[in-house]
This record gives sequence, C-alpha cells and structure tokens, in this order.
Amino acid sequence: MNKKNSILKKHRYRFFFKDIAVDLGTNSTQIYLRRKGLVVEEPSVIAFDLARKKIIAIGKEAKRMIGKTPQRIRTVKPLQDGVVADFETTKQMLIYFFRKAGVYSSLFRLRAIITVPFGTTQIEKRAVVDAGRAAGAKEIYLIEEPLAAAIGANINVEEPQGNLIINIGGGATEIAVISLGGIARGESLRFGGNDLNTYIQRYIRNHYRLEIGESTAEQVKKEAVYALDPPKGRIQPVSGINLRSGLPESITIPVEELSAAIKPMLETLSVAIKKTFEQVSPQLASDIIQSGIFLTGGGAMLKKIGLFLQKKMLIPVHIAQDPTTCAVRGASKALEELHAMRHLELYHSRN
Repeated sequence: MNKKNSILKKHRYRFFFKDIAVDLGTNSTQIYLRRKGLVVEEPSVIAFDLARKKIIAIGKEAKRMIGKTPQRIRTVKPLQDGVVADFETTKQMLIYFFRKAGVYSSLFRLRAIITVPFGTTQIEKRAVVDAGRAAGAKEIYLIEEPLAAAIGANINVEEPQGNLIINIGGGATEIAVISLGGIARGESLRFGGNDLNTYIQRYIRNHYRLEIGESTAEQVKKEAVYALDPPKGRIQPVSGINLRSGLPESITIPVEELSAAIKPMLETLSVAIKKTFEQVSPQLASDIIQSGIFLTGGGAMLKKIGLFLQKKMLIPVHIAQDPTTCAVRGASKALEELHAMRHLELYHSRN
C-alpha cells in the first residue's frame, strides 16, 4: 500500500471512530461526547411492566413514576452502591442512553471509557464491560471514579504530588490519595447522598410520624440541610402521609433539626478521611496539607460541607467547579490523552 492510500485509510478510520465517556452512577448516568460535551444526563432508573414483562420507561420519565405506579409497574435502579446490581436492565439502560447520545450505530467504531468505583472487584468490572459491549462499544476502558474526578477537577494527577480527593456520589463515597497517575491510598464507603435522604426520611418518620417519599427527602436535603451552622429560626415545609390518620399532611420542621439528622453520617465520613490520611506517607501527607482536600460528586453540593470538613481536618477544603460532572469530564480527558497517559490505571477490553 502506498503512502497516499495509507493516509486515506487512516483518515477514513478516524471518520468512523467515536469516543465517549460514561459516568455510570447509582442515581444518574452521564455521557460526554468528544467535541460535543455532555450529551446525556439522566436518572439511572427503569420502569418495568410486570404483567407484560416489558420496559416502559427509562431515565427521567421512569424517575417521575417512582412511588406513583400501579402494582404491575415496578421502578428499579440497575446500579446499587455504584456497581451493577442487575445486568440485563443495565444493558438496556445503556443501549437507550447510547441511542439518545447518537452513538448506537454500526456506521462507526465506538470507543468508550466508563467510570467504576474504587475497589470494584474483577467480577463487577466484567459486568460493566459486558454491558458496554452489549450497548455497542467495540473498545472499552475502565477508570476508577476518584481518578477521573481528579482529572475533571483539573488536578495534574501525573505529578509526584499527593492530592486527597473525596468523591461523594449517590450510592458510594470514595476517599483517595492520588499521586503519579494512580491511587496511592483509598477507601470506598458504601454510603452517599441517598443515605442522607434515608436519614432525613427516618428522622421525620420517627419524630413527626410523617412518611415522606424519596424525592421529597432529596428536595429537603437540597433546600434545608446544612453540614455546619444551620440558620436559626428557619423552618422548612414538608408534605407526606400522616402515619396515624393515613391522610396527606403538610408540616413545618426547623432547619436545625433536619441538619442534625444527618450528623451521624457526616461524623462517619470525617473519621474515614482521618483514617485514610493517617495511612499515607509523611511526604504525601505534607503535600495534602499544602494543597488541601478536593470535593467532587453530588454530595459536594451539600450546604457548608466544605466548611464542616475544614473544621474537622484543619486543612483547606476546595469544592471543584461543577462537581457533579467532574468524573465524566475527567474520564473524557483521559480517553483523549490516552497515549500520553499510558501509566494511568485504565482497564482495557476489546471485542
């Protein structure tokens, strides 16, 4: 083959080649397409008709059905604690999202990088790879989520510099010390933003005999829960079902009470961070004291969580810009610079 034909073949191959990054989370799935940016951001939820044995909704439409469906309709989250809990529904969900992103096609070769939680087992990784293949990806890389989030937070992960990143997702919280392109020390806690919602639901049920739904708890968390120094005298309206009468009821609850409800989980988080910090070398610890802690993920949006952790750890805490998309943006960047970043801890599988 002459040089001209070789060049034409190379450009023709690149024309039919697409790169995507996928942040496959317990609560939401994000897809980032090279040169287009974030093209999909949907809840990781599927609605299933038990009578017809058929999926009837995926993503936003399915989430709107939670708690409002007849008995024959069941809403499920295919991922639990950040890992695949139901392979078949995860596969169908990915196919739907790939179609929505415009990449589910036989006209081009699809290369995907997918985030996985730190500490994911080989079996759990295989489930992600198999789901990605079934959705049409021909070449798949896996990247651990704290590493992807660090890249998305504009941390130079290749430097011999210790950086402590805390990625708080819906189903898991990852604490990782990153240096020289890898995770020097890390821990994955099987709790996240969803557990904060559960704490809020439990508190309101036990103290006010009011049953509230998951979406209401999420709203209360965003509007009225503080990790530190909640405003005194402020109240939050909450609606649910009175457990005594069985009737709908609206009440008001002091913001101070709601914020106190999540304290046990925040204390657990701070203890885990201290434990991780104590296990690193003095050199890495010195780096972290200088650079501080970086927060990413949806949990970084909790009011005053940065100040809470700063008070506990006595070192600076930085909330990344647009923390909810750090992981998918970082994964996309890692894929773009794959050849220049070969030493990153990426897991590769080809069809």
